[in-house]
Amino acid sequence: MTITTPDDFTHRWRQPPNFSLEVAFDYTFLPAIDVLDHIRRDEEVRFTILGDDDWQVRMDRTAAFRTAPLEGIVTWPFRLVHFNLSRLYDDLLHGFQDEVMIPWRAHLSARGFTWQRLAPILFLSTEGASSTYHNDNSHGLVWQVHGTKTFHSYLAPDKHLSAEAAVIGETTGEEPPEHDAADRQSVVMRPGDQLWSHALTPHWVTTESPLAMSVTLSHGGLCHQGRFSERELALRADWDKNPAEAWTHDLRSVRY
Repeated sequence: MTITTPDDFTHRWRQPPNFSLEVAFDYTFLPAIDVLDHIRRDEEVRFTILGDDDWQVRMDRTAAFRTAPLEGIVTWPFRLVHFNLSRLYDDLLHGFQDEVMIPWRAHLSARGFTWQRLAPILFLSTEGASSTYHNDNSHGLVWQVHGTKTFHSYLAPDKHLSAEAAVIGETTGEEPPEHDAADRQSVVMRPGDQLWSHALTPHWVTTESPLAMSVTLSHGGLCHQGRFSERELALRADWDKNPAEAWTHDLRSVRY
């Protein structure tokens, strides 16, 4: 079921499973290959060279990633993420603030939502690449821009990882643990598709096309008329017990 109305979203956002949605943003990205060429040179980008090649090949590719010819790089298995896109609003993402972030914030605010942070994250990867198996402390509006990815999670996340275990970081690994395929929710995402990924739910993403790009609008501390999501209540309870650690839990997966 795809969520298309504000009332539907308000009803569904508080608890898993993930769901598809449609938000009409009036923004056109540059081609993914151009974004890759620009962003790979940025000092804040994070990338990981993957594959079965030996250690030296991966090290050589890592050293050459920022300057090697693009036609070679897109044949390498890699995953890339950039968390601080606001610094690119004046060039690579010109207009993104006015055409995406401000309208979405206004849309949420008008419907009684508040938040502590709301920021975009950009992901690029090549065919065969997979993210780590992890959970985020934030809700994500995942927007597939170019290529195809499959977003994997669970229909009932509590069966696989409690919110309390997610808070203390018992999730992150290169591969998901063994599980029954019937428990899995795998959503194929093509250009224009959008998905709501719930906070503190384990997930992993695989790339199915030669090059894929997505942007996630990450919502930290999202609250509707005084109510947090079901799983985020565990994070709030942990912060109450450990107030000095409250701001050390950020949206970034350090092992991406």
